[in-house]
Amino acid sequence: MSVRELVVLGTASQVPTRQRNHNGYVLRWDGEGILFDPGEGTQRQMLRAGVAAHDLHRICVTHFHGDHSLGLAGVIQRINLDRVPHEVTAHYPRSGQRFFDRLRYATAYRETVELTEAPVSGDGGVLAATPSYTLEARKLSHPVESYGYRLVEPDGRRMLPERLAAHGIKGPDVGRIQREGSLGGVSLADVSEVRRGQRFAFVMDTRLCDGVHALAEGCDLLVIESTFLDEDEDLAVEHGHLSAGQAARVARDAGVRHLVLTHFSQRYTEPEEFERQARAAGFEGELTVAHDLLRVPLPKRR
Repeated sequence: MSVRELVVLGTASQVPTRQRNHNGYVLRWDGEGILFDPGEGTQRQMLRAGVAAHDLHRICVTHFHGDHSLGLAGVIQRINLDRVPHEVTAHYPRSGQRFFDRLRYATAYRETVELTEAPVSGDGGVLAATPSYTLEARKLSHPVESYGYRLVEPDGRRMLPERLAAHGIKGPDVGRIQREGSLGGVSLADVSEVRRGQRFAFVMDTRLCDGVHALAEGCDLLVIESTFLDEDEDLAVEHGHLSAGQAARVARDAGVRHLVLTHFSQRYTEPEEFERQARAAGFEGELTVAHDLLRVPLPKRR
């Protein structure tokens, strides 16, 4: 059975705390693993969470502030040390190429794995298309160039047993009409309905901007920063971040099903206040205030 879940490795912003590691998130999507924003300590958090280097197929870095990228050196070296047998692709802002190069070759090690560099520029657009998903990026608003990422599963079709029976289609003919699109004058549309593909988005350090809303639109699972509480919204805007209420309103307006808040400032010690403010902003879907080593499954299809 395919697994689709978010594994939270770290949830702190800027600096780790006693309870929170630097950022780090792994999305398990069927047989692939995508690592987002590996901050300092990510390699150890992967060990604690049961995520192996062999599980990783892509690395997506939103921007090159340390809490989102300092773990790259260790993760890349571990991928090579463990001789991961498949290609690993890294996406990151092209404007930060010099930082990626320094982190990739921070110390001496033996390269044994094909690590493909696929930097992002402009407004990102489509970065990769696989049978299981399309990976997209959108530019965000932060003091340094930053991108958010979005995974979209292609729409499929759900077979309707009652309509199949009405048309006398059964057994091997069900597979045949799925493959060929029609059978004996009956079209696939006559016996099925659209099964909407699942959608996931990862939005880190940013002010409110068009990119935030585009990434969040219609998501089944949205992982989004809420560095500040609402009373410090002016600080959020000044430093290029979101408050809990802002993040929740984005999710509410985008029709998000499950909202995951993360990337919390060390100034706050009561996580439940982020949930309270998100609810006060009118978000009524499933809501999670992230903590380290949490696992969040994608919502079941409607």
